[in-house]
This record gives sequence, structure tokens and C-alpha cells, in this order.
Amino acid sequence: LDGSVVVGKVREGKGAFGFNAATETYEDLVAAGVIDPTKVVRTALQNAASVSGLLLTTDALVAEAPKPKKKAAPGAGMEDMDF
Repeated sequence: LDGSVVVGKVREGKGAFGFNAATETYEDLVAAGVIDPTKVVRTALQNAASVSGLLLTTDALVAEAPKPKKKAAPGAGMEDMDF
């Protein structure tokens, strides 16, 4: 199946109309018993909360080191002068 065709047909539908990948048909997904995959949403929230808690209780964090900034052009022989 071409994804763009599926998206086009689903956009034309109203309400809970969509593509049932298990039966490869377009139908009212709520009437067919296809609902929001709660387990996926719940797992994502649990993982996000777990990572957040870990970051709050950790003593160190590994992150990408900042890149060094380029130095400015020399001052035409006046670098040692103090203003």
C-alpha cells in the first residue's frame, strides 16, 4: 500500500474513519474496535517520567562538549596596548 494514498483517503473521511491495518480496509475504527493503543501511550509516559526522575537525582550528566569559539582577528599590532 502507498502511504500517500492511505493518508488521502483517511483525510477525506470524517470522525473515526481510518485505515485498519489488520484487515487492510477503510472503516469506522471505533465501530471496528480499533481504539487508541493505550499501552503505547502509557509506556511512553512511564519512560518520560523515569528519565526525568533519573535526571533529577543524578550527580553527573553526560552531555556534548561545547565547540570552541573562533578567536577574533588580531588588532593590527595593538594587542598589548591597554586602554
